[in-house]
Amino acid sequence: MKKWSAIIIILCIFCFAAAEKATAQCSICTKTASQLGEKPAKGLNSGILYLMFAPLAIGGFIGYRWWQREKAVIEDEANS
Repeated sequence: MKKWSAIIIILCIFCFAAAEKATAQCSICTKTASQLGEKPAKGLNSGILYLMFAPLAIGGFIGYRWWQREKAVIEDEANS
């Protein structure tokens, strides 16, 4: 369990450290944002990150529920 906790903590630290780089865009969005100006470009970046968060949150929730179910099955088998 300590190994997984350490991995998760390191992954979280890496994600927070890379948050500054998270405003990167594809080439088409970069060209569009450069034509819009600074404030609308920041809004476009925020929208991209917002749209990225929803599928990742859903996938994380499904993965967490799967992990809980598998853990319960393993504990049931160990108790039997």
